[in-house]
Amino acid sequence: MPRLQLGRVALRRHRDRAVRSAGGSVSDTPLIRAAEARDVGAILALMRELAEFEKLTHLFVATEADLADALFGERPAAEALVAEHNGAIVAYALFFHNYSTFVGRRGLYLEDLYVQPSQRGTGLGTAMLRHLAALAVERRCGRFEWSVLDWNQPAIDFYEKMGATVLPEWRIVRVTGDALETLAGH
Repeated sequence: MPRLQLGRVALRRHRDRAVRSAGGSVSDTPLIRAAEARDVGAILALMRELAEFEKLTHLFVATEADLADALFGERPAAEALVAEHNGAIVAYALFFHNYSTFVGRRGLYLEDLYVQPSQRGTGLGTAMLRHLAALAVERRCGRFEWSVLDWNQPAIDFYEKMGATVLPEWRIVRVTGDALETLAGH
């Protein structure tokens, strides 16, 4: 059984309809598909680009082995979509399920959405978010959530235009490294 419930046919139909209505050619449009093991290196390279954009390369320590295990290991922790254009991976979305005790359902949490600068403004980010939203609905998720850096106003504007609400009253709480070890009592 494929890990993504919406397959390539549904993705192609969405892409083809959007491209034709815009007067474009389907062959020039990126194909959004479920990531495969062969994509790990390309996804990791895009993850590094995202870290550079967010000015967080000093925190980036992920390896191909880490990502391969997270996506395709014995107990996958996440899933990913990629967008392929002219044989190259130009965007990715990495996501996983969480659970809301208030809603009483699992949710879909988008860890990363990254589109290379050359592909921005083409509708690719919108198409990937729409696909993930459809996946959340199909999987009966009560929420589709993600975080955005407070200084990334273009992304905030884009998300709000898509119908998302930025929750100013919530803050991310994180424990990592030595603090995690201390909290664990080690």
